[in-house]
Amino acid sequence: MRHHTPRHRWRRTLAPTVLPTAAPWWRRWWQAVQTALHRLAVRAGVLAAPDIPDALWLPTLAHYPFLAALSAPQAEQLRHLSAAFLARKEFYGSHGLVVTDAMAVQIAAQACLLLLHWGRGTEALGWYDDFVGIVLYPGQALARRRAVDAAGVVHHYTEVLVGEAMERGPIMLSWSEVREGAQHTQHGTNVVIHEFAHKLDMRNGRADGCPPLPAGFRGTQGARAAHALWWSAWEPAYADFQERVLVAQRFGGSHPWLDAYGATSPAEFFAVACEAYFVNRPQFEHEFPTLTPLLDAFFWPAP
Repeated sequence: MRHHTPRHRWRRTLAPTVLPTAAPWWRRWWQAVQTALHRLAVRAGVLAAPDIPDALWLPTLAHYPFLAALSAPQAEQLRHLSAAFLARKEFYGSHGLVVTDAMAVQIAAQACLLLLHWGRGTEALGWYDDFVGIVLYPGQALARRRAVDAAGVVHHYTEVLVGEAMERGPIMLSWSEVREGAQHTQHGTNVVIHEFAHKLDMRNGRADGCPPLPAGFRGTQGARAAHALWWSAWEPAYADFQERVLVAQRFGGSHPWLDAYGATSPAEFFAVACEAYFVNRPQFEHEFPTLTPLLDAFFWPAP
């Protein structure tokens, strides 16, 4: 991504305030050192991340139906995780977009929803420790792509994006898509959850549709058995979904409820499934009864 404006840190997560560039170089250098040490202390759990004020937190819960539906203990746990997340990440506005605290909190809450049952602070947020930056575009972004076909011919093209997760790199999000996410609950789509689900998938390498599974996953013994169990459900579900999307697109059949973009690869199917699972679980469970228990076991790991 290009033409990023200066980075934004959630104002309540870092102290003290960054000095203006007019200050002597040595004071700005010392300020940068203090800021870095403070971030490291929060990350290590030596210092607690500042609480998110009610004025920012309560409107965030109210804006997204799937967050408003959380129980009081779940919402409080999400609040702690989101504060810790904000202390570890940096937000960048692109093309003149000014990132506010309210915007950062909305993204943090949705990103941390995936980690809600994996412990507090460092334990859970370790899933996201391969990146720091989150880039926000006002609307859709254009990315230049290069692909080589089977004949060895190189093709250059432009792809329109509303979000992208880069392996061991930042996350890009369209702010207009994030803001309108509350209106897409019935359709089971959410760009923040989609991109952060990719980050989970990337924890064991290139995204392939199977994130690292917890020990003893659904009673299995060993990683090989856990992965075999996972794919025994996901592969047929993906193949069936691809078929339904193909029939709808080529022959005018009824379009499936789940976002058709999930038919492009197993990795996208996993991310699209995670979106729907979190924002409209009843409909997802109805559509994919074989996948719901696996996502339950992954996102609600046994102690």
